[in-house]
Amino acid sequence: MGTPAQHSGGCAMNMEYFKGGKIVSIRKAGGGAAYGAIGPVEAYWEGLRDGRLMPARAEVDPRGIADALEQAFILEKIAPGLARVRLAGAHLNDLMAMEVRGMPVSALFEPGARREVQRILHEVMDTPAVVRLSLASQRGFGRAPLMARMILMPLRDGHDAPTRIFGALQASGRIGRGPNRFTIRDVETRPIKAARAYRPVRHFASPFPATTPIPSAKAPPLRLVHDADRV
Repeated sequence: MGTPAQHSGGCAMNMEYFKGGKIVSIRKAGGGAAYGAIGPVEAYWEGLRDGRLMPARAEVDPRGIADALEQAFILEKIAPGLARVRLAGAHLNDLMAMEVRGMPVSALFEPGARREVQRILHEVMDTPAVVRLSLASQRGFGRAPLMARMILMPLRDGHDAPTRIFGALQASGRIGRGPNRFTIRDVETRPIKAARAYRPVRHFASPFPATTPIPSAKAPPLRLVHDADRV
């Protein structure tokens, strides 16, 4: 996977894989060199969506975002406007200096930004919409200020309900002593419209490397790997 310093500058993506009788490409320029994972993750989601309102969680395949796994994540809706981190790459753990799986995604933000985060999560899943965020962290002891980009895109679960969010968070600069929590500088919202109906999907295993399991009686760690509809 590489170190945080290796990934903070992004990387040029040039990847395709065969899925469902066609080639799904995640080649896309955009986001700037400092946020090189954001554009490819969005392009991958758009390739899976393929004109539908949104893809399913079960369609997310690690081969499609191999070079952006450290910045990628999947959120799970737990209440209107609230979601927890279900799966996350190492970059998020580095930013927070702790394991983020199982945490509410609002924990990545300063308290003053959390009401806006609730509004954004509601918009992503219920409008639905793709939302891009420009973020900034404050200077602290042993920590320089960071700029970051985040993208949030809806996923449907096994019951065709939009209860998951697929996204990426990438910071630019040296990651100092954590946790690094962010304020929201800018929000760009793009409502989604469907051009065609859903299609049956194939289920895949978790796209993220396993780390510390989430302590939960409802979701044993092994089921995170083998039951894609439940994660």
